[in-house]
Amino acid sequence: VQLQAFGGGLVQPGGALRLSCTASRSSFRFNVMAWYRQAPGKQRELVAVITTGGNTHYADSVKGRFTISRDNAKNTVDLQMNSLKPEDTAVYYCNSSPPGFGSWGQGTLVTVSS
Repeated sequence: VQLQAFGGGLVQPGGALRLSCTASRSSFRFNVMAWYRQAPGKQRELVAVITTGGNTHYADSVKGRFTISRDNAKNTVDLQMNSLKPEDTAVYYCNSSPPGFGSWGQGTLVTVSS
C-alpha cells in the first residue's frame, strides 16, 4: 500500500501547518493510523495515533499542540500542527500503528525556523 504524505514546508516558530496523508487502498479504514517523524540524526518516533473509532493519542512533546484526524471515505489522515517549535523540525511520515500497513515513502519535511 502506498502512503503519500504532503503539506510540509518552512514555518516560523509559533506558526501552524496541516499535513495530509493519502492511502492507495480502502482497507485503510480497518487500520489504526499514526503520524511519525524523524529529525536529523535521530530515530523515527511516534507523534500521534488515531484508532478506527477516532480515539486519539499523542506523544507528550506534541500534546495540546497537534491534532490528528482521519476521513475513512477519502482514505486520508491529517495532522494539524499549531504552536510549532524548532524541535518539531523533522521529516513526517504516516503509517499504521504499529507500522506495516504501507510503505514509508519519502515523507514530508517540516522546518521550523526564523
